[in-house]
Amino acid sequence: MSCSNEVEVRHPIPGTGAFWIEKVPVYKRPRAPRVNKTPQLQAPRHDEGEWHGDSMSGSPSMLIRLGEQKIYFYKGGQLAGVSPISSGREGMATRAGSFSVMEKDIDHASSLFGDYVSKDGTVLKREIDVRKDSRPPGALFDPARMPYFMRITGAIGMHEGYLPGYPASHGCIRLPQRMAEIFYRHSSVGTPVKVVP
Repeated sequence: MSCSNEVEVRHPIPGTGAFWIEKVPVYKRPRAPRVNKTPQLQAPRHDEGEWHGDSMSGSPSMLIRLGEQKIYFYKGGQLAGVSPISSGREGMATRAGSFSVMEKDIDHASSLFGDYVSKDGTVLKREIDVRKDSRPPGALFDPARMPYFMRITGAIGMHEGYLPGYPASHGCIRLPQRMAEIFYRHSSVGTPVKVVP
């Protein structure tokens, strides 16, 4: 596999307020082509959420209830869909507040989290944070994939991901694939997102 670009990682120098920069090569994992398909609107399984907003109109908005581990999608103030989520785990909790969608990226990859792999793609160190985890000699950074990414503040956004049934992310809001795709399609940059405890 090839390494065609790098990510800059800033490491603080204790007691100085300064930092040093390390350039970490990025592993280019082969990707299957994305098939652009309309999601099946059949009765969802228990953990897939529900959507009935295709025929609804009005401005979109989202409400994330961290205590419930759910996200509610509205159109014109009317509930259009609801989905389970997995928000930030202890020590990396998702911050409450009023935000809006700042950026949308259907094939987003993290610049901070992923795995260190060998040149042939063998995982050497799993679930790393490039700011904290040292890179083994010769290792490449394989970034975590975050499909249907919608940034709401800093490095935090909503995206497709694993939902274990409790807060488990690095601060992002993970959704099941079906709901991540639907919410992505029905929102735009500027869509209000409120996060409450």
